Amino acid sequence: MKRFLLIIVLLFSSLIMVTAQEEEQEKKWERMKPMATLFPRTIVKEKEPIEYMPTNEDNITRSKIVWRIIDCREKMNFPLYYPTILLDSRKSLVQTLYEGIQSGAVQAYDDEEFITLLTPTEVLGRFDASDRMVTREKIDGNGDTTYLIKGEIHWEEVREFIVKERWYFDRHYSQLFVRIIGICPTRVYNKELNLSSDDDYAVTGQELKRKLFWVYFPEARRVLGNSLTYIENNDMAQISFDDLLHKRRFQSYIIAESNPLNDRKITDYTRDGIRAIMESERIKREIMNWESDLWEY
Repeated sequence: MKRFLLIIVLLFSSLIMVTAQEEEQEKKWERMKPMATLFPRTIVKEKEPIEYMPTNEDNITRSKIVWRIIDCREKMNFPLYYPTILLDSRKSLVQTLYEGIQSGAVQAYDDEEFITLLTPTEVLGRFDASDRMVTREKIDGNGDTTYLIKGEIHWEEVREFIVKERWYFDRHYSQLFVRIIGICPTRVYNKELNLSSDDDYAVTGQELKRKLFWVYFPEARRVLGNSLTYIENNDMAQISFDDLLHKRRFQSYIIAESNPLNDRKITDYTRDGIRAIMESERIKREIMNWESDLWEY
């Protein structure tokens, strides 16, 4: 009897050891989630946007609103433009803003005065990326068939950003400041609607531009502050979009300044591109002189 009990105990112990070995083997070969970095990036995700310097109306001696264009074809602006496809590791500026709109963290507007609201569906429609039903004749000629074509956003078409910003001189700090008010992604493409054809679009040689939506920058700062952008030569030196824009690490040119006509652009009163560039530089120098003229005797 004792020998029988001993055999049962040995068999039970062997079964426990085999089960433990099988569990350990399963843990050993458990699938791992691919990670582009050696460790999770948490610093930027937990970072708060840099607060603006406090100011009040009494301390503002001079102020001007300017509109400028960030052309993403400029090498310095590549971190705002790329990637043009969806990646898990990082996103472009327009992809970050679009995801913020779709999640409800950022509100989209139709105008730069931030009055007319746009729904996420309306924003998607401005990319011409909505799902659509297409009717085609069957190959055998027996009637028509209707099928769904899934919409697709062509991120590479968003090649420009319009930035509305206010420059002001604060006598309390004796310093010139700038604050971005709003950003508008602009879609640049060479397609136009062809109503005479069954095809939705027909390629033409004419380059078209379309303002997609405006976002109020102070509201979007939290979303932009938690999204990394690429910095050349050092992957560990990546910064957020909020830091990049706050530190003015982009190339741009002025297209308009505040004026009595409100919507008058530089191109409306200059004759050619050279004069428009010269006028843009003149406005820039005029603003910079606000601070330097203060210390002249």
